[in-house]
This record gives sequence, structure tokens and C-alpha cells, in this order.
Amino acid sequence: MKINTEPIWNALKNFRPDKMIRNPVMFVTELALFLSVYLLIFRAHYSLPISSRYDYFYASVIVLLFLTIFFSNLAETMSEGKSKAITDSLKKIKQNTIAHVIEEDRVKDIPSEDLRKGMIVIVNKNEFVPNDGEIVEGSGYFNESSITGESKPMMKVVGDSVTGSTVLTTDSIKIRITADPGETFLDKMIELVGNSVREKTPNEIALNVMLSGLTLIFLIITSSIFSLADFLGLNLNLFVLIVLLICLIPTTIGALLPALGIAAINKVSQYNIIAKSGRAVENAGDIDTIILDKTGTITIGDRQAIRFYPSPGIDNNEFLRFCYLSSARDDTKEGISIVKLCESSGLNPVSLTGIDHEFIPFSSETKYSGVKIGNETILKGAMKSISEKIGKNDKYIEGISAEISSKGGTAMTLARNDQFLGVIELNDVIKPWIRERIETMKNMNIKTIMCTGDNEITAQFIARESGIEEFIANVKPEDKFKEVEDEKFKQRMVAMVGDGTNDAPALARADVGLAMNSGTQAAKDAANMIDLDNDPAKLMDVIFLGKQILITRGSLTTFSLANDVSKYFVIIPAMFYIIPQLGFINILGFTDPLLAVTSALIFNTFIIPALIPMALKGVKFKASGPDSLLKRNILVYGAGGVIFPFICIGIIYLILAGVGVTW
Repeated sequence: MKINTEPIWNALKNFRPDKMIRNPVMFVTELALFLSVYLLIFRAHYSLPISSRYDYFYASVIVLLFLTIFFSNLAETMSEGKSKAITDSLKKIKQNTIAHVIEEDRVKDIPSEDLRKGMIVIVNKNEFVPNDGEIVEGSGYFNESSITGESKPMMKVVGDSVTGSTVLTTDSIKIRITADPGETFLDKMIELVGNSVREKTPNEIALNVMLSGLTLIFLIITSSIFSLADFLGLNLNLFVLIVLLICLIPTTIGALLPALGIAAINKVSQYNIIAKSGRAVENAGDIDTIILDKTGTITIGDRQAIRFYPSPGIDNNEFLRFCYLSSARDDTKEGISIVKLCESSGLNPVSLTGIDHEFIPFSSETKYSGVKIGNETILKGAMKSISEKIGKNDKYIEGISAEISSKGGTAMTLARNDQFLGVIELNDVIKPWIRERIETMKNMNIKTIMCTGDNEITAQFIARESGIEEFIANVKPEDKFKEVEDEKFKQRMVAMVGDGTNDAPALARADVGLAMNSGTQAAKDAANMIDLDNDPAKLMDVIFLGKQILITRGSLTTFSLANDVSKYFVIIPAMFYIIPQLGFINILGFTDPLLAVTSALIFNTFIIPALIPMALKGVKFKASGPDSLLKRNILVYGAGGVIFPFICIGIIYLILAGVGVTW
């Protein structure tokens, strides 16, 4: 079995002082190492005791200080190694291929690296998508397994974005290139992951400042002890003072903090999410409010036409024909499902070829789509929008729509010119596990708000079934931005998910904005996280993960500072063993001062590698409110951090004494 030695060599390379100075706690530890080596060489000059007993003690201090720094560097390089693996895997995905560019009336083949924004490219069946783009004609299934890991092809229609290096598995399509060379999704992700490795978050910076302050305080205290001993005429061993300093400064959390920051980015990537910065992950742990879309987040998101309701007096076959015409050029999933339902209902396909017509695309503002053929305008969409468009209401349409909405379905109204023709029922399914996830958010005191373009009745049904207490119906793009603004005005941290250009302002304003990889480039640019799997419900996983990262950092910090208390009660009695009055703080009753100091330093050194798995994997916790989490942190990592070192140091002392070590 081959052992990967790269992290070990990188850990040794990071002993350079110019690298160590980024971590003040470990930089002081390295200075202590250099000072120890210097004192060992010139021990006679500084009147240090010289004997084989003391020489073994001096050597052990130097070795343990070296290992303390080495384990700290190793934790960081192990985290960086995982980030490097992510970057390498992204680089392997990139495919340089030939692109079929449409220029006027001909098709020209050029290398994919020569593509520029705005070019129109044809992609044929089983070909790689040459660059990031947006579908402008056609639809098809795309194999995105190289990016998402999902083997099932993803259906894309006009308006959807496609990612370079994915494979079209069905008919030919046309795409408009949306990125220049070096600016593609994969290029940006490679750059972002690489940059995020060394980026410090605000909380991490604040913690670094606190640790630096504590280190300075203990440095002053240790120096004052040396001065006090000199004033009292006591001969203190400088090596013991060095050990005291190293055991008192927060070396445990100081050693693991860089690895914690990098691990946060790595953890998010395990969910197939790319975080643009460590701050985005950190923000996720502080979220108070989540704004969720209904479609794709609360529901599965694959709305299908399941039934037709023609108005009284409208012939069924005639109604099917108008439904077909309104959707024949509609490449959305809903439009495709309406065409299929018409055909399965016995309607012969109606061709628009050779007929003068104009397709009316759906927009989030109008909330309808359709087709104009001669003097006839056939529209399908939300009842309210259609009613406003034709300037009338219809009790039958209102009744059927209310009935469909009460079951959680979506009613799509069909009209020709100023006449209602009937209603198309679309069905979407609530995700079976969503209610449990919403309850988890509630237990963590996180408010969930559902936004949907559906009417009040449908929104109320979905909210009730999924356990959401607050919802906003008939949502327009600007409403999402307003909702984010309102929540932030209440001093709340807000997270939201989106995939459209109209979602970009809200994504940019939110503290955590999760964009779908299948979404528009504007949405991906505005968000600070991108989900490669296109699963909006992952926003809740991100929140949970952010909480875990913050709790892990807090737990290790509490444990590290609590350790210092225990080590204080071991080393101080050993330093002043000649003063009987200090015997009461010798809780463990150690009789060999040098052995006691060595035992404390051994614990201080080897607790770091023992905690590396916890730092990289995170602390397990049950979703609950901040009060219960604080109590658990104090009880387990505070009290435990005081008691655990006493037990371990006592065992180390007994083992050393038992094997005949008599330093």
C-alpha cells in the first residue's frame, strides 16, 4: 500500500517563518522551538542544569515543540489537499472540442477555445457542449454526470443555460454562447475553489485576533514569572518557562483554526455545491430566515398537464386544438406536457408550418404565453393575468380554478381573443420529506417563507401540507427582492435560492444566495453559492452545514481554552515545587517536577492530531435552538475540556514513571 507523503512534505515546508507568521499562536510556538535549540546549545552560558537527566528533558521539549508545529501544519495541508483534489477534478472535466458556429447562412467549425459571447452554435446529438450558453432553439436531454455526478440526463428547454463539457444526448439544439474563454463556469469554479482555500472569514479573523491577544497576555505573564522568581532569588529553569508558555497559549485551536476554515469549503463541495468564499459558508450558519420557492423546492417541480376542463358550450375537440396551438411552440416543460396530453387524448397533431403566426413567450411579468395566428390570439396562463388581459371574468373558470387550487394543483386558463375557452389542470407533487426538514428549521429558530406565483388558495394548501407558517402568493420578481429587504431591515440574516435573471437582485442582496447551475448566468454571478445538482432544497442542507461548522469551531475553541486551566494546575506546582505553600494546587500529587512538565507537554502536543478528524468532519449535533446548543457546548467541551486533560496527563505521568523515565 502506497502512502501519500505529499501532506507530510508540505507540512515540513510550511515551517518557514514567513508562512508561520500568518498564525500568531504557532509562530510563537516556533520561536519557542528556536529558543529551546539555542538554550540547549548554550545551556552552560545560561547556568542551566547540566546532566543526562536534564539533557533528556531538554531534548524532549524540543522534539515535542517540533511535533506541535508539525501537526498544526499537517492539519492545514490535509485540508488543502482535499481542496486541490476538487480543483484537479474540475480541470479534468474541461473538454476542448470543435464548435459548429452559425455565420450568416453557413456553419463554420472552430476550436471551442475560440468561441466568444454572442456566437450561435449548433450542438448535435452525443456531442459535447463546447462552451457555456443559453438554449435559443430546440430542447433536449443533457448528460451532466461529469459535473453533478448524476447519471440521469437533465431535460433543458429554450431559455435554460447549459454548461460547457456536458453532453447532449438527444436532438440537435442551438445555443447562444454566454462566456468568453477563461470566463466559463468551470474556469470560474476552478479559480474560486483555489482562492477560497486561503481566504479568512470575518469570524475567523476575529477569533485570530482573540487568540493573538491571549498569546500576548500569557507571554507577558510568563515573562513576569521569570522576573518575579529572579526578584525572590529563585532559580527557574528557562525550559520549564517555555513549556509553561506553550501549554498556556491556545495552541490546540490555534493549530486547528486554518484547517477548520479550509474544511468549511470542502464540506460544502461534498454536497456538490461550489461556495465562492468562506464567508458565504459562515453566513449560512447565522441564517435566521429562509425564502423558498414553491416549485422545485417545496414541490418536485416537474409540473405536468393531467386534465382538461372546457367551458360550457366549447366543443372538447375544439378545446384540445386550441390547447395544442397555444403550446406547439412552447418549449417549457408545462408546454411540452400539454402537447403530449392533447395527443394522448386523441387529437391529431396540428402543424404551424406555412401558417403566418407569432409565438408569445411566457414571462414572469405577464404570466401567460401563447400564439397569434392572423386575427386570433390564443393565450394560456394564470387566471388573474388572463382576466386582466381580456378585461372580463368568468364564474365557471373561477370555480374550476378554485377547485384545482384547493387540491394543491395549478389552474392554467385558456382564452381566445376575449373569450374564455376553459382550464388546464397542472399537477405538482410535494416532496415527501419536506415537512420534516421544515420542522428541523423551526427547531433551530429559523423562519421559513414560501414564495410562489400561484394564487392564495394553492399557496395556502402547499404551505399547510409542508408545515410552512408564512407564504407569499402571486409573487413577481420584484417581490422577492422586497421580501429580502424587509427581512434584512429586521436585522435578520437571509438566505434564498433562485435560477432566473429576475432572481439576481434578490440573490445578490441575500446573505446566502444559492443559484442553480442550470440557471441563467446573471443568477450564478449574483449568488455566492452554486448548486451543481440543481436542487433548490439543498439550501436547507447548506444552512445545517453552516451551523455545524460554527459549532465545531466554537466547541474546539472552548475545549482548547478549558485545557489551559488543567495544564496550569500541573505546571505551576512543578515550577515552584520548592515552595511548600503551593502544594495545595498540586491536585494530581506529582512528585517528579520534570516528569510532570513533560507529561503536560506531551498531552498538549498529541491532542492536536487527535482532534484533526473532528476539525475536518465536524462536530455531530442535533438541530436545536441556540440556548440548548450553548449549554451543551459548555457542559461537554467546557467542563470536559477541564477534566479530560487531568485524566490524560495523569495517565501519561504514570506510564512514564512506570517504564523508568526519571528526568
